Parts: sequence; structure tokens; C-alpha cells
Amino acid sequence: MKAIWALCASFLWITAAVAHEVRPAIGDLEVVDGQVQMTLTLNGEAIVADVSLEGIENTDALDASDEVDRLRALEPDALRAELEPRMPDFVNSLDVTAGGEPVPLTVTGIDVGEVGNTDLPRDTVLQIAGPLPDGAETISLTWPAAYGALVLRQQGVEEPYTGYLEGGQSSGDIQLSGGDEASGWATFATYIPVGFDHILPKGLDHILFVLGLFFLSTRFAPLLWQVTSFTLAHTITLAMAVLGIVSVPGSIVEPLIAASIVYVAVENIVSDKLQRWRPIVIFGFGLLHGLGFASVLGEFGLPDGQVIPALIGFNIGVELGQLTVIALAFILVWYAIKVDRGEADVAPAQGLYAVLALVFVGLGFAMNTPAFVEIMGASAMVFFWPLAALSVLCAVSATLVDQLDAYRRYVAVPASAAIALVGAYWFVERVFL
Repeated sequence: MKAIWALCASFLWITAAVAHEVRPAIGDLEVVDGQVQMTLTLNGEAIVADVSLEGIENTDALDASDEVDRLRALEPDALRAELEPRMPDFVNSLDVTAGGEPVPLTVTGIDVGEVGNTDLPRDTVLQIAGPLPDGAETISLTWPAAYGALVLRQQGVEEPYTGYLEGGQSSGDIQLSGGDEASGWATFATYIPVGFDHILPKGLDHILFVLGLFFLSTRFAPLLWQVTSFTLAHTITLAMAVLGIVSVPGSIVEPLIAASIVYVAVENIVSDKLQRWRPIVIFGFGLLHGLGFASVLGEFGLPDGQVIPALIGFNIGVELGQLTVIALAFILVWYAIKVDRGEADVAPAQGLYAVLALVFVGLGFAMNTPAFVEIMGASAMVFFWPLAALSVLCAVSATLVDQLDAYRRYVAVPASAAIALVGAYWFVERVFL
């Protein structure tokens, strides 16, 4: 048992280490009195540290992560002083053309956010302007790869352009008079991967909550009731928050989401049945998670004329992400459940999970490359070592199958305990640290 709990502690350490997220930059583009004006909300620390955010989901993955953390702790005036000499190179890296001619840009204002929780990104807002060439009817922006992703939003026109640009991607020609708003179907399709991406790989708190639902029971009905209740609830608050009907500060929502993780995991430990109140409680927690999803959509922005298609697409993406998490978890523990039910032999299960544990540990080392970090935003060990730990737990369950409820005792309970510890850590961090 000591080895099992040591693996759970390792899972806690690896999971709790994921922090310092990177959000996409937001660009609001408008033409006023013959001037191209752009307001950019971005990660100013990354510019000062001269690091590339291409494919990066959190700054812990950067070689200069310590420097970024130092800059996050600087007072606004101090960071502004370090940003100012870098602005000429920054605007020169922005490839903005209007009517096929380059637009010379200058930074007219720098607003740095106050120092807060240095584990969280701080916004720096840049005001940028440049003269519009005579006769120009279109404008385009190519966003540099080094600055990560950009949500570009046209302002001041009917049917404005809204686009999500990966680093190095161009917006293409945008009509200055408007009319480049995406169709409903295009908007719907665009926001599905945004929702999925918020679960896998970015939504670790939502992933742990869904796994908490999964580990309650090996039967399908309890999982169905829980997922249905959770989905209905977060769909309601996501829609209400996006439509401006309800608004709750993240300082309240985020700790409560962490508390919801603790609750479902602890209840898994004390009960293996779907109590009558659990779907109701999960519905309440789902309302909170919906507010968390809404904060992501708030960062990306929604096209004014296509709010409903974007909202539906995002929600479907979230659901696909959650179902993927459940499917992957089920595939991994499926054979251990069959052994526990007496439907499969012990020896093949022992061999299978021993091989899987070694493979996952090996993948954690072998794939721990800069390229993996750029794509996934974190070390390969963060993704593969918890899977190795779960494989070991399944091997133990198969080996001790002669004991009553071996799967629950050696897989579901330790995994739930690890999830509860992570949730408790996040709650303390979000409230007190």
C-alpha cells in the first residue's frame, strides 16, 4: 500500500506543478480619422524576456521561466520602463498592410496591470497607431509566431471580422467597411476546437472533476446521471454568462471549482453508490464550471452577430473533450474491471499493466522534448507519469483480485484520494496564496 500512496503523491506533485498559464493575446482593430488604431492586450513579460510563446500553454515550459516570474513581480512602472525600449522592435515585427502597402506603426501608450498572483498571467495593454494609406479598402495583419496566439476583433463597423490567429498566421484581407463576419456555420466550426482545447489539454481542473465522476462506480448508469446533470448545468450558466445575464468574479468561481473537485473525490472514497443527492450537488457544481467556461469565451470574444453559433460550437467542443477524458480513462482501467468481475484472467492483466506502466514512464522521458512542450504546454512527464501510476494501481487490483472490491480498493479510492489532494491544494492556493 505504501507504494500505491507514493504513486498518488507523485501524481499530486506532478499535477500541482502545472501553473503559470499563457493566454492568447487580444487585438481590437479600428480605423479612425485615417489612422489605423489597434489595442493589444498581451503578455508584456514575454516581450521583455525575449522568449517565444509559440505553442506554449504555460511559462513553466520556457527556459527563461524564472525571468518571466521575476518580471511578473515588478511594479507596473518598472515593467513599463523595461518594455519601452523594446517597442520599436515589437511593432516592426507586426506585418500590417493596408491596400497592399505596409503601415508604419508606433506605440502610443503602455498600460501595465497591477501585481497580483504571480502564478497567473498579468495583462499589458498596448495602444498602437499608424497612418492609413490613401485609397486603402482592406487591411491585413500577420501575427508573429513568437507571441503565441491572437484573437483579432474588428471594431466600429457592421458585420465585423473576428478571427483566431495562431502564431505566424495572417488574417488575410479584411474589408475596412465591414462585411467580413464569418457565417454561422463557419463560426460554429471555429469554436468547436476552442471548447475541446479548453478541456484537453488546458482544462486540468475540469479533467479532474470529470474523472471524479468516473471513479464513483464501474456501472454505466451512475456515470450517465452525473454527466447529464453536469452538462445541463454548465450549459445553462455558460449561456447566461455569455449573454450577460449573470456575472460572478473569477476570485469566487475558481476556488469553488477546486472545492467541487474535492467533494466528488472524497465522496468516491466514502461511498461507491450514486446517492440521491449527488446528481443535485453535481448540478450545482456544474453551474460553477459553466462560469469558468464563460471566462474562456470572454478572453476569446464572441462575434456580435454569431453569438449563438459560437456558444453552441464551444459547448460541443467542451462535451467532446469531456467524453474523450472518460473514454481514455475507461480504456485504461477496462481490463482491471473485467478481472475484478471475474470476466478475465489475472496473469494477462498483470502483464498488460506492467508493460503499460513501463511504456508511460518511458514516454515521459523520451517525449520530454522542447517540441512536445511547445505543442502541449507542459512536460511529457505531467501527461504520462500519472497514467503510469494508474497502470500500477490496476496491476495491484488484478493481483489482489481475491479481495472484496479489489478495483475500488486499489484503483478508484487511491485515484480519488490523489484527485482530492490536488483539488485541496488548488483551493488553498486560490484562496490564500
